[in-house]
Amino acid sequence: MSSSNTTQSTSKPFIDYFYKWEREKANQVYLRQPVGDTYIDYTWAEVGRQARSMASYLRSLDLPPQSPIGLVSKNCPHWLIADIAILISGHISVPLYPTLTAEQLHSVLEHSQCSVLFAGKLDNWSTMRAGVPTDVLCITFPENQSDSEARSWDDIVASYPPMIESPKPSPDDLFTIIYTSGTTGRPKGVMIDYRAAAEIAESTRTQTFQDLAGSRFFSYLPLCHVAERNIVEALGLITGGTIYFVESLATFAKNLAAARPTHFLAVPRIWTKFQQSIQANLPESRLQMLLRIPVVSSLVKRKIRQRLGLNDTVMILTGAAPMPIPLLQWFRRLGICIQDSYGMTENLGAVSMMPPDRIKDGTVGRINDGMNVRIDPDTGEILTQAPWNMRGYYRDPELTAKTLTADNWLHTGDIGELDADGYLRITGRLNDLYKSPKGEFISPAKLEFGFSENPLIDQICVMGMHLPQPIALLVLSEVGQKTLPVDVAKSLTDTLAVSNNQLQAYERIKKVILVKDAWTVDNNLMTPTLKIKRKELEKRYQSAINGWYNQEELVVWEV
Repeated sequence: MSSSNTTQSTSKPFIDYFYKWEREKANQVYLRQPVGDTYIDYTWAEVGRQARSMASYLRSLDLPPQSPIGLVSKNCPHWLIADIAILISGHISVPLYPTLTAEQLHSVLEHSQCSVLFAGKLDNWSTMRAGVPTDVLCITFPENQSDSEARSWDDIVASYPPMIESPKPSPDDLFTIIYTSGTTGRPKGVMIDYRAAAEIAESTRTQTFQDLAGSRFFSYLPLCHVAERNIVEALGLITGGTIYFVESLATFAKNLAAARPTHFLAVPRIWTKFQQSIQANLPESRLQMLLRIPVVSSLVKRKIRQRLGLNDTVMILTGAAPMPIPLLQWFRRLGICIQDSYGMTENLGAVSMMPPDRIKDGTVGRINDGMNVRIDPDTGEILTQAPWNMRGYYRDPELTAKTLTADNWLHTGDIGELDADGYLRITGRLNDLYKSPKGEFISPAKLEFGFSENPLIDQICVMGMHLPQPIALLVLSEVGQKTLPVDVAKSLTDTLAVSNNQLQAYERIKKVILVKDAWTVDNNLMTPTLKIKRKELEKRYQSAINGWYNQEELVVWEV
């Protein structure tokens, strides 16, 4: 089955959006960095002055045109200013995750052939610094004062005049190289050209409210990830909106409430944390009782949305991982309509989006305008074709040929179904499928969906490639950690029974294992976008799995 939503569009270089607002909104605030109870504000004119001065410096280095330039930092104003400077100077930005180890940083910098690296707001730059090749010039943001060998951003900006005339890019010029988070091995450099960036901006205009005046954005997910770069950086430039940053993890709730974004993106794990926070202040039974009282219900909903900072949102998105249907419905009862979306770096994250007025739970929305999708009849794999498909993988023609067909169909690696109305359902990953001892294919993601309604569960990973039946590894939520073990065991036993009743015999989960430690980015069991790393989890628990499997109990606790 296939679906096609093709539109004609007129495109322009992405940097032109910045030039427009630099002229028309020179003295209006573009970027806001919270510092305690105050803000450091950057107007469009000030961003232009710093970006153009840095662009002059980059041009003075006499690098070949279209040279890759690295950018590693947590989200902050200078991340965006540096990205704009790279574009103005006619080079290619290569944004990198701020959680990379020194070894990973070295590998990506060498592969990308970066000769310059911007290093900004980082927790461990002194450790990461060892991974920078000796021939790479480092420029540190004002937020990074710990590197005496690097060039200082402020010194450069003070010493070089703003670049007035900048090279005009061709549609076929490379716009950026985005390295994937590496869930399935070595990160791959996804090449995106100017034509792709322009096409996606124009084709998805109606779905993303790009003409809304007074847009506000809240930046906290890694800006090097395609979703944050689309929803925050790109939409911020297109709408001429204001971008608010988070100061730290500790001030996240306070910063979000102050920003009151009109557009907001959060991965499922963030929405789970929001739910737990609300339930900690207002027990679920009392909340549901209040929601049944007409006048009180409206007041409660408004107060919760105000507390979260989501009262002014016109678009609330989730993506990057499966969003449990009960969680979507729970927020909908509070007047918070979360639109599921689907995409990957290789197609600029823009395959489908849930229309807020035509919701189909269990799907990731309707195929976007300009995007074609078909399902491989043999494997069930989702293939996409659009003007914003990647050009290929940087310096990897062999993998490019395996991923992109000659007529520009992209193999996503995801398995799914497409209905007659153009709605897409994701049912698993090709790489995650494994065969049972009797030769039947098992999709872990499908089995994990059955646990999504249990509030005691925070994280789950189903595995069992070498076992007679699958098992589920679980991390308890905050609610689960406060629940008596006997009640936890009963709840999970009941959930397991309901879930298994809907599965084929070979798919049924034998038992659940409650592990002690949460899976995080820091212990390398989650990606920076909060997706679990199945292979790393299998390695971590490999020596204990057989012992757990052979225990008599249905619910096993890691000792």
